[in-house]
Parts: sequence; C-alpha cells; structure tokens
Amino acid sequence: MTHDSTGATSAFSVDDLTLEEKASLTSGGSFWATKSVERAHIPEVLMADGPHGLRLQAGAEDNLGLAESIPATCYPPAAGLGSSWDAGLVEAIGAALGAEASIAGVGVVLGPGINIKRSALCGRNFEYFSEDPIVSGILGTASVRGIQSRGVGASLKHFAANNKEDDRLRSSSEVAERPLREIYLRPFHRVVTDAAPWTVMCSYNRINGVYSSENPWLLTKVLRDEWGFEGLVVSDWGAVNDRVAGLVAGMDLEMPETGGVTDAQILAAVQDGSLDEASLDQATDRLLGLVRKVQDGTGAVEGPLDVEAHHDVARDAASRSIVLLKNDDRLLPLSPDVSVAVIGAFAETPRFQGGGSSKTNPTRMDNAIDAIRGHAGGAGVTFSAGFLVEGNDPEKDADLRHEAVAAAASAHVAVVFIGLTDEAESEGYDRVHLDLASKQLELLDAVLEVNPRTVVVLSNGSVVALPFKERVPAIVEAWLLGQAGGSAIADVLYGAVNPSAKLAETIPIRLQDSPAYLDFDVDDGVVRYSEGLFVGYRWYDARGLEVAYPFGHGLSYTSFDYGQATVASASASRDIKVRVTITNAGDRDGREIVQVYTSLPGSSVQRPPRELKAFAIAEISAGESREVVLSVRRDDLAYWNSAAQRWVVEAGEYIFDVAASSRDIRSTVSLHVEGDAYVPTISHQSTLAEAIVHPTVGPALRAILDEETPSGFLAMGDADKIASIMGDFPLVRFARIAGEALRPEVLDPIIHSSRSE
Repeated sequence: MTHDSTGATSAFSVDDLTLEEKASLTSGGSFWATKSVERAHIPEVLMADGPHGLRLQAGAEDNLGLAESIPATCYPPAAGLGSSWDAGLVEAIGAALGAEASIAGVGVVLGPGINIKRSALCGRNFEYFSEDPIVSGILGTASVRGIQSRGVGASLKHFAANNKEDDRLRSSSEVAERPLREIYLRPFHRVVTDAAPWTVMCSYNRINGVYSSENPWLLTKVLRDEWGFEGLVVSDWGAVNDRVAGLVAGMDLEMPETGGVTDAQILAAVQDGSLDEASLDQATDRLLGLVRKVQDGTGAVEGPLDVEAHHDVARDAASRSIVLLKNDDRLLPLSPDVSVAVIGAFAETPRFQGGGSSKTNPTRMDNAIDAIRGHAGGAGVTFSAGFLVEGNDPEKDADLRHEAVAAAASAHVAVVFIGLTDEAESEGYDRVHLDLASKQLELLDAVLEVNPRTVVVLSNGSVVALPFKERVPAIVEAWLLGQAGGSAIADVLYGAVNPSAKLAETIPIRLQDSPAYLDFDVDDGVVRYSEGLFVGYRWYDARGLEVAYPFGHGLSYTSFDYGQATVASASASRDIKVRVTITNAGDRDGREIVQVYTSLPGSSVQRPPRELKAFAIAEISAGESREVVLSVRRDDLAYWNSAAQRWVVEAGEYIFDVAASSRDIRSTVSLHVEGDAYVPTISHQSTLAEAIVHPTVGPALRAILDEETPSGFLAMGDADKIASIMGDFPLVRFARIAGEALRPEVLDPIIHSSRSE
C-alpha cells in the first residue's frame, strides 16, 4: 500500500502495471533501493547492510564497506553473539537494529547471516553464528524476529552452502544431499518456518553445478514448496548470472541496479515467448508484497536515536559474548587492589568488527585500557602497545616489546591483548592459516618469562591456534565485540560480569586436524564437501581427535553441579522434554548454558557420535538450584533419506546426553522413540541386502533362498548366508545368477509388492 496526503491507503496490484513496468521492478533502482513506479504510486524500498549494525551509506555507495556510512550502533558480530547461545539477547539486538533502521527510513536490513562455519579459514566467519545448525537456526530465528518486530524486514542470508570467500562468485559447492539438508539447509529451514523473514538472499556460489540465483530446486522446490516461504528472494549484490533463468527459478529481485540491461532481457523474453509472463507477474507480486509490508511498518519507531541506551545494549551483549577458556588458580577476576600491566595495541585501539559489507560506523567507541583504569581504582595500571598492528618495522617492534616486558615485570598481573588484524580476515578472501602473528607470540613469550601471572585476551572473528595454551594460566576469548567491547572486557576481567558464554565452534590444535583441511580450496572451480555430515565437533568426536577447546566449552567464576536427567515425550507436540536440576555450587550468581546431545546406537544410517539438539540458559543465584527443562523437537531427530526424498525419524532407543560442552557430559538418559511409518520402495536396482530386510519383499525372497536346490550357490539353502556374500548385488543382476529360481515372472511380482506399502 501507499499513503496519500490524508493518511489513507490505496492498493496497488500487478494488474495495474504495464509489461515494461513489471520488468523494471525485478531489479534495483539504485545501489541500495528498489525501483519506484510513480504512475502506480509504488514507492522504492531502501535496504541497508547489517547484520551487527546499520550500514547506510550517505554518499558514495558500495557493497564492500569502503565508502563511509552514517553513524550507527555497532553491536557484537555473530562470532561473539553466537557464543552467548542466548536467543533472547540476539532478539533484543535484532530489535535495536530494527529500531535504528526504522528511524533511518530503511525498509530491509540485510541480515542475519547463518551460514555454517565449515572451516575456521572462511574469511567471513565473524558474520556467522556457529558450526552447528541448531545453534545457527535458533539464533537466526531470534535475530529475524527482533528486526521484524520493529516494522522492518530481515534478509536471511546467504542461501546456500556459501562457506568460503575465495572465488565465491563462480565456485560450485559440491555436497551430497543428506549433509546439504541436515547441516547447511537446516538452519535456514528453521528460520523460514519459525520466523517468516520478509526476504531471503540467495548466495553467489553454485550448488552442485547450478548457481543459487537460478536454482529452481533450491529457490522453489525446497524454499517455497517444502518450507512454505511466501516472501521475496533477492540476489546478493552482483550474484545474478542469467536473469531470465533466475526469474523462472524463483529469484525475484536482482540487486543492485543494472542500468536497465536485465530488465530489457526479461521484456524481450516475454515478447518472444521464451518466458511465460506469469513468471514475471509472480515475481512482481512478491516485490509488491514486500513494498506493502515496508509501508505498513514505516514510522513504527520514532527518532531521534537514543545513542547511549543503544550503546548500553551493545555493552551488555558484548559482556555476555566473552568466553572464559581457562582460569587456573582463579587468577580471574582481578582485584582492584593489584597492579596490572596492560599490553597490546588492541587494548587501546580495539578491533571490534570485521571488514567488508557489514562494516559499521560506530556512534562511539570504548577501549579496554580506559575501562580497566576505571575498574582498577587506586591500583597502578600501565599500558604498553607491545607491537605494531600495521606495518613491518622489526626495530620498532623490538623497542615496543622491550617496553612491554619491563612493564610486565613490575606488575602483579600482565594482561596481554593479541589477535587478528583487519587484514587477516575479511569478506572477500579467506585465511590461509590459524596462526597469530609471530611478533605477537614472541611478545607473549617474553612477558611470560618475567611474569607467569599472565592473562591473554584474544581479539578475533574466527578461531586461532593457541600454542601457548599450556603456559598461560588464563585465556579470555573476546572475539570481535562491537563498539562497547572494551568496557565489556574490563567488566569480565574484574568480575563486574560473571562470564557465561560458551564456544559455538571448536578450537582445534592444528589446522591439519580440521574437517575441511584437504578440501577447503577451490579445485578446478569446485569445492568438495568430502567430510559430509562430519562438520565441526561431529568430525573431531568421530575421529577421536584431541582439540584445544571443544564446542560448547566455557568457564564461569562459579561452578555448576548437574543432577540426574529425566526424559519423556510430550504427547501434544511430540517434542521430547529433558529435565535436569542444576545447582550453583559457588559463591557468585551465574548463568549456565545447558546442552543436550543425542545419539542412536545401532542406527541403520551413518551418524556422528552425538549431535546437539537443544540448549537452555539457566540463571542461578549462588547456592541455589533450578530445574531446567529443554525441549528436543522430534523433527530434529530425523535424518534425510535421499532415496525416499523425505525426512525420517528412525525408531530406536535414543541416548540423551546432558552436558556442559560436547565433551563434558554430566548426565545420560535414554528414551525409546517411535519411528516414522516408512517402508522403502524396492526396485530392480535395490540390493539383495536391502531387499532381504524389507517387510514384504524380504519374506518372499527368504522363502526362495532358504529352499535347498540341487546345485549352484543356492544349494546352501540359507538366505542370511547368501545375503552376506552377495548382499551388494542389485536384484536385477542377482536374479540372472540365480537363474530359474528368480526368473522375471517370479521376481517382478515380489518387487511390485513393495509399492503397495
């Protein structure tokens, strides 16, 4: 709808538009806005990058974060928020971001990004939540709900299998359907069905040879027909390969503007009959649907922006995103009475976000050294840069290191800030290793020699190698925390905030141990997902590999005891309820992230040793206990059966591990789960092993194979023995060997009986 001067609304319809006008609406009118049609009173829709801060460019426009944008609150990127595991917090950040967009007149925020962290080398991992689809799906749902609660649309991205940056506009993600469904599409499925985003953004890459922007299986069969998505599909900026093919596939809006080039292609295709005008009408109608939603939401939040209030939201989010990896001898929290040497350039000039399209111009900026001084009171706090963040000047670095070592030697505790630079990780290219800069590691070694009471604070958007892990008593994973990160770090270091975050991605010991190590690079235009289902902790657990810190790990300044869990099915929803009592056994109030992993011993299909299926946050006062109830969706127990092209919950005795991390199981309980009514169809290409266990085909075959015959291998008269030897044979080939016993007039009715199930 559009509003006239009296405030009344008037409808607009695809039927009111000319063919030329409809074609024009399928691409942008400018770099960040859709086209308007003044004659039909259709306004433009303004879009702006997210997902951790509004990036609305006031002058020059680009999608790489090069041109300056208006000031906006920079919230913690998803690498940090993912470690909070806190859907309520993520929804609050989404609502704050949506409010800022509404005040600025933005109709759609381009985010959240929920791609899976397949490898720690992906240059854009700082924008993604997790290596796990359940975490990514739940937090992505919260983000979309928050943004759209303010009358602003979200754009769920990047759909799909966009897990690296190098050659992202051409490479093909070659992934089997089961891992594609269970790992890479599962979070998108959850967000689409639970939060109904107004738009979904298709990715640059190809999937199994077909560009996402022209993939009817992805954009129509899966997204719309199976999941029920009713919104608009927009291209990533510059992701369109063949505009007409894309329109037919279900890609509605091409961004940015094309100067009318692709509009003319669509117009010509309709006119020459190669494109059905109904496809154009459908895309146009979806665009008009988005315009109506944006118009209905316009003015939902009135300005001006409360800068300080939003900064406080960012600070709270940052403090709840910090993971305490290690804390030997309770070195942390620091006492205000002890002298502290703060070392490392990041403490003064924080690295608070990643590079590229999500780069936000913050409204203000906190740094850690000022915040630490505020907490320290009268105790002495010194600062030494320790190393140059930019440039290569060995002599200058040596001088800075010498100064830092002297400061560390004279302080009770040294707090060393090290991490990745802006150049090390960004949209547009991938990392080549996990290592921190050698000069940073040399600085840390030198500090440890003079002061073993050293705390390491990491600033990074994706995991780094930790060769110093055994020598440093305390390690704080501070990620990239947005504009209030400096204050949040000080809050955690001094105990004003009790850390509660946990890793949403595994920290490996070596890059060589990681799942995609051999198949992360593009090889002849292809990225092979050879690890299949075994992404992240699934891989490390299946191979029994030691890791630096496991998925789900994170310490607190208190401790939590777990009682014995119980599990039961909830008949109304078919979901499964896991209950466990958690006790705060320490002397500080705290928050514990309780995790539930499932497994199915003896499963008929390949599965990881355990998979996360639910989590919950318990806030518990010191000395108190609380029962925590976690809901496992029955649908999340399903695996994708590629042969049947459907989700199947396998019957069996499922194990439910209640845990503090993927490798810290505190309580185990089991429950028999009824399976789905699924009987596979047997064909001539099914194997003997598959057929022999089929409920109708199997008995008929057994009757033949168990009957002793005078000669040949069938003479053994033992169906199980025959199947163990020749189980891999397709029935059509096995029948040829069996001869008269399985002639076509005998075998064909047996096979046909499976189709009546």
